[in-house]
Amino acid sequence: MSVNYRLAPEHRFPAAYDDGVAALRYLDANPLPADVVTVPVDLSSCFLAGDSAGGNITHHVAQRWASMSATSPAASLRVAGAVLIQPFFGGEERTGAEVALDRVSALSVAGTDHYWREFLPEGAIRDHEAARVCGDGVELAEAFPPAMVVVGGFDLLKDWQARYVEALRGKGKPVRVVEYPDAVHGFHAFPELADSGKLVEEMKLFVKEHRSKRAV
Repeated sequence: MSVNYRLAPEHRFPAAYDDGVAALRYLDANPLPADVVTVPVDLSSCFLAGDSAGGNITHHVAQRWASMSATSPAASLRVAGAVLIQPFFGGEERTGAEVALDRVSALSVAGTDHYWREFLPEGAIRDHEAARVCGDGVELAEAFPPAMVVVGGFDLLKDWQARYVEALRGKGKPVRVVEYPDAVHGFHAFPELADSGKLVEEMKLFVKEHRSKRAV
């Protein structure tokens, strides 16, 4: 299922996250039409996935759903795993990768700053909870699912992604890190690249592993 979430700057934080959670609520409350879905669907073993900004949304929707599940255990939909492909995280600090790879990779620091200004509430800084998802004071729900995090060697956001992995592991969460040393941000959009095919296989393995463990 692909979510046609509202886009910034017309719809700033938290519109995209709200839309992601609304999609899960709809699936939880409504049977899927038989003429649309022709294969069995196990709502007790669902996976969220997204790349770049979608990876950011994946984290926040998984966090919200995990928090809600703790207070609403009757929900039949359970998120068994989250796949974050080069997730778009950030902060006020300039990391080593941002300095070294600015204008070298598919992204630039000026570009990422612009995207945050378009998405965050007006006047907010990049240490806002939407951007900086790890560090002091950042909460993680007890039921947050196992995660697969994809990192590219030439992605200027890779240091933020590495910190995210450390934060998840620090909370005792299972994390599978998939690294492609020669990959730029968004490499998977080019099917002719060998790493794109490898990524698909890694995702299959992740789903197979955690579906078999968590499915009812």
